[in-house]
Amino acid sequence: MKKILGLGNALTDILLQVSEDDLRELGLPKGSMNLIDLDTAMAVQSRFVSVRKTMVAGGSASNTINAISALGGKAAFIGKLGNDEIGEFYRADMERNGVKAFLLPSSLMSGCCTVLITPDGERTFCTYLGASSDLSPQDINAEAFSGYEIFHIEGYMLQNHALIEKAICLAKDMGLKVSLDLASYNVVSENLEFLHSLVKKYVDIVFANEDESYAYTQLPPDEAVKAISKECDIAVVKVGKKGSYVQQGEEQYHIGAITSKCLDSTGAGDLYAAGFLHGLSDEFDIRRCAEIGTLAAGRVVEIVGTKLSDETWDEIRRLCALYRGFNFRLGMGA
Repeated sequence: MKKILGLGNALTDILLQVSEDDLRELGLPKGSMNLIDLDTAMAVQSRFVSVRKTMVAGGSASNTINAISALGGKAAFIGKLGNDEIGEFYRADMERNGVKAFLLPSSLMSGCCTVLITPDGERTFCTYLGASSDLSPQDINAEAFSGYEIFHIEGYMLQNHALIEKAICLAKDMGLKVSLDLASYNVVSENLEFLHSLVKKYVDIVFANEDESYAYTQLPPDEAVKAISKECDIAVVKVGKKGSYVQQGEEQYHIGAITSKCLDSTGAGDLYAAGFLHGLSDEFDIRRCAEIGTLAAGRVVEIVGTKLSDETWDEIRRLCALYRGFNFRLGMGA
């Protein structure tokens, strides 16, 4: 089984269920990711002081890496934290999940993300990056990639061109496959030229949802996945309740979503990526990788947050074991 290394914003998620009126009054486009300063973060949280909160260690790549570890994969994560209570909570959560964490220290307050969840399950992010924004190209060296085969990075890091380019170049130099989750349609739009160049030169696997793929290609999902696959080895476009499209070369599949009652879509894309990459680490074909990702994503939308129960993880692990046995019978993979 291949080892997977992630790089991303080390953020603690604060999950709040709100109304669409709340979003309008705050001037926040539904489904967007908004970078905010500390004062704004405190103001947003104060507005919802009486609303029940759920706090979990989060961040897109972190969610993916934690889920890979829960599935039995070998995973590690690079991030940056402040010396504070939120940072300690985050560090302890990673250790509980069995992730090998390279969490660098910062003088800034640990980052947090207030996730505003509307009744339809859509989530809008108000992100105070804090210490995570302190991660710099100087923090990354070739040694960090030694012993890993897949490098997964979140698109939210695209705001820091120098950091993401150095990390990806080092990963490629060390022989790793590079996986990139586009993360948010507005991040894609704001970094479009840089992103296309990055994908064409260095990226092997691209994950996008329908809005992100449209921002990237101006095409509908089934055509967008084809266009993206011409720039990299494997392209994945997720279309919510309609499932996902996955393409490698001329091989394209549409995988239907499982039946789920969507309570909160936070982490759905992250867990899809986790299931898919975990399958790749076991050398499954892209269809089976997508089916594992689909099951993980379908289960996480049924809860608030990204922490699945042991029983649910067992269900996903059983599917992985089934495919592992299939590969073994064919004399393929691990």
